[in-house]
Amino acid sequence: TNYWTPALAIEECDPDLVKKPMAKAPEPAPQKLAAVAPPPAPKPAAERVKLNADTLFDFDKAVLRPAGRDALDDFYNKTRDINPEVITSVGHADRFGSDSYNQNLSERRAMAVKTYLMGKGIADNRIYTEGKGEKQPVTGDKCMKMGKDHRSNKKLVDCLQPDRRVEIEVIGTK
Repeated sequence: TNYWTPALAIEECDPDLVKKPMAKAPEPAPQKLAAVAPPPAPKPAAERVKLNADTLFDFDKAVLRPAGRDALDDFYNKTRDINPEVITSVGHADRFGSDSYNQNLSERRAMAVKTYLMGKGIADNRIYTEGKGEKQPVTGDKCMKMGKDHRSNKKLVDCLQPDRRVEIEVIGTK
């Protein structure tokens, strides 16, 4: 043809004139990065237990009994997988005695629980104590009209037993 130029050459007809395509450098294989999953977010956790004061303490006392230490050990072991932010120990008393006496008794009981848990390695600043005295009975009117309102009335003492308690709550993360 009269319009042919070397730029129009094809491999089949003019192999010497055709530029060989430059060999492409192979693309690097994508590198696999080790997938590092973010650590799971801690889950909020709470555990609450009410322990009868009769289990923890003798009647009208704030010194832990062996059965009380066992109950606290059991509670501590059940909550070991919780990283505590706050532990509250709230003591309660029945209606025997004056308001101020029962307030003091409930505070001493809550403090006895705190002291025991601190002995297990829980930091002092994580455990808060409070005494409610006789202000939050759980028996309500159930124990009214049971005779003489005195600690010598065994039937009444037994009926009011649920009012004598320590409530412990652990709030933290698992």
